[in-house]
Amino acid sequence: MKLFFSVILCAFTFSASLAQTYSLDHYLEIAHNNSPLLKDLQNQIYSNKEDSLRLLAGYKTQLNVNSGGLYAPTINGYGYSSAITNEHTLNALLSANQAIISKKNINAQLEAITLLSQSIGNAKKISEQDLKKAITTQYITAYGSLQQFKFNKEVVDLLSKEEDLFKKLTRANVYHQSDYLTFLVTLKQQQLQLLQSRLQYKNDYTTLNYLTGIADTSMIELQEPMIQQPMLPDATTSIFFRQYHLDSLKLINGRQLIDFSYKPKVSITADGGYNSDFMGQAYKNFGLSAGFAFTMPIYDGGQRKMQYRKLSLQEETRENYKAFFDVQYRQQIAQLKQQISENENLLTQVDEQIKYSESLIKVDTQLLQTGDVRIADLILAINNYLTIKNLKTTTTINKLQLINQLNYWNR
Repeated sequence: MKLFFSVILCAFTFSASLAQTYSLDHYLEIAHNNSPLLKDLQNQIYSNKEDSLRLLAGYKTQLNVNSGGLYAPTINGYGYSSAITNEHTLNALLSANQAIISKKNINAQLEAITLLSQSIGNAKKISEQDLKKAITTQYITAYGSLQQFKFNKEVVDLLSKEEDLFKKLTRANVYHQSDYLTFLVTLKQQQLQLLQSRLQYKNDYTTLNYLTGIADTSMIELQEPMIQQPMLPDATTSIFFRQYHLDSLKLINGRQLIDFSYKPKVSITADGGYNSDFMGQAYKNFGLSAGFAFTMPIYDGGQRKMQYRKLSLQEETRENYKAFFDVQYRQQIAQLKQQISENENLLTQVDEQIKYSESLIKVDTQLLQTGDVRIADLILAINNYLTIKNLKTTTTINKLQLINQLNYWNR
């Protein structure tokens, strides 16, 4: 009896706590906003934009103010050689430096940063899919636990209602005491199952909050996850294949940067200001100067060809990974679609079987009122109903999980 009242109390309290409901989109939005990984990737993209601006700024004319002084005294003939130190010097110069670099070279360097940002952006989209899949998977799991709890509560309510009638019929000697005890054992088992399903939903719902980043231990009812089987994009436009395309562009860009590193380099410099050793008329030592620097690579031991071979090996590796992933991708898509179709066929048969089980229970409960049904037959009908309903819940959740896995590839 204590178990019965505890079940009723828990069920009532639990049902009251489920007055508020949340949808799958609610959790996906919160998880997206709370994810530190997505924020990190977005900040990396912003950082790369700053790198592009810094690169362009670095090729503008660089102005610097330079100043220095030296005093090296000679005492009684002892000291540094004045021919080297000039004894005392002072300079204060404004210098300008300008590297002469082709626009194609600058564009190639900017493209390297752009490709890096695009790779991070693509990685961010894949991470969003990973997060969406993980949250949806746990949401479906928790929703399945909730449906199991509701079904168990429905069965307990049904058996509890019949229990009063069965007790009266037993007292009237329509049924034996052993029949009543057999029925009562079944009821107690379902009450325990109800408590267990409540605990399972609580655990699954808490895990959902944990993955989403919600600090809340209360429980609410989850709405049915509205997910449909997607129309998948063409593989060539998928974010999962785009990374291989970006890697190919990076290798092409890398070859361009190697070529530009072997181009002649020219820079010009100019300065103006005060520079004096105080040996003559120091007040006249204001002036200016200009110059240039030129570098022409001639021979580096064949390092350029070595870098080319390294890029070729990377391209070969990329092609191997892409070909292998393409086979896996198509096989997994076909397998998921096949499994979804099989689950749909199974659900059709399960729904038909449920109708028969419900009809049998309805007939048996009517016969129970007149004492014309064996208790063993009624319990068998209930157990069959439990089995087929559990199969429907499991199959429905499996179907949703398969659609979720297929949805992972729809971007």
